[in-house]
Amino acid sequence: MKIIALIPARYAATRFPFKLMQPLGNKTVIRHTYDNTVATGLFDEVIVVTDNELIFNEIVNNGGKAIMSIGSHESGSDRIAEAVKDMDTDVVLNVQGDEPFIDKKSLEELVQSFENPSVKVASVMKAFTDLSLVNNPNFVKVVVDKNMNSLLFSRSPIPYHRESAIQPTYYEHIGVYAFRKEMLLQFTNWEMTSLESVEKIECLRYLENGIPLKMVLTTHSGVKIDVPEDLPKAEAYLAEWNKL
Repeated sequence: MKIIALIPARYAATRFPFKLMQPLGNKTVIRHTYDNTVATGLFDEVIVVTDNELIFNEIVNNGGKAIMSIGSHESGSDRIAEAVKDMDTDVVLNVQGDEPFIDKKSLEELVQSFENPSVKVASVMKAFTDLSLVNNPNFVKVVVDKNMNSLLFSRSPIPYHRESAIQPTYYEHIGVYAFRKEMLLQFTNWEMTSLESVEKIECLRYLENGIPLKMVLTTHSGVKIDVPEDLPKAEAYLAEWNKL
């Protein structure tokens, strides 16, 4: 089974423009993501897919692989689907460019989940340890069934905590996806669905078309760079990461 990792890298992000080119230690954010993905040793290829020459040159000039995205896209999955269309691969991992602290164990479990032929899409989640973040819409929540298949994703707190004596476990959706190639290409032919449009969560398009995501549970605590306030947190975490 051939497996490649693609890193969609849009320059003008809505909440934090130019975040992927921000310095983080002695590298940019996107280079940390790329280099740490390569370092897992799990993939036949790792490629950044970008709409911007600055990001393209940042990767290529430092010995990495990158390709320019041709069209404009609503989501990272749409962007990598364009890139992977003519590639020889069975499984594609979509690693978010703004998550520089890659957890090898989680990615390994994602890859292994495709040994089950019924799995078409997989992703990662972790339990919230800071419950104050559950109400933050920048953190996407997910609920799953007994088989670790996704039931719903939302920016709102799910499940709703109705009985005060029962403390639910809240899970954060981590933006790392894996797809069978044919499933990813099919995804791009579907129209944006109503829940996806409202929540701005692309994986809801799968659920609304009857495709659950197999969820991998991780305890890894990295730092996602979503807004400018996250960059100092990433700088602080980098010192711990370098000791691992």
